[in-house]
Amino acid sequence: MVEINSTVWIQMANFIILIFVLNVVLFKPIMGVIERRKKRLEDLDEEVKSLETEIDEKMADYEEKLRQARQEAMNERNEVQQKAAEDGKTIMGEARSEVSKIIEDFKQKLDKEMTNARKVLKSQSEKISREISEKVLGRSIQ
Repeated sequence: MVEINSTVWIQMANFIILIFVLNVVLFKPIMGVIERRKKRLEDLDEEVKSLETEIDEKMADYEEKLRQARQEAMNERNEVQQKAAEDGKTIMGEARSEVSKIIEDFKQKLDKEMTNARKVLKSQSEKISREISEKVLGRSIQ
């Protein structure tokens, strides 16, 4: 059986001394290391969160700039298309007016040539008809 005697008091004193010694030598240093590790992990967690926030902000900024660049490119493309359409209309108008001028010049030239041809044909037809009449009549006509 278990007897309670003076060794129990020695064992209790030994236990209390051992607790103080272990507290100073083992528990406090380990708790300090655990606290430092916990603090470091918290700091790293905060740093990770701040980096994630920064990344999200930069991604949003990048996407906004990309959207703006696409919008500007689209606007420039539309402007170029409009300018090309306007230039095309101008060129077509100039070409039409030039074609109209060429046709008008051709008509005037054709009228002049027809007038000249009629004059030549009239004079030649008079000459030929005189020659035919002379040959048919057998005498000269004046």
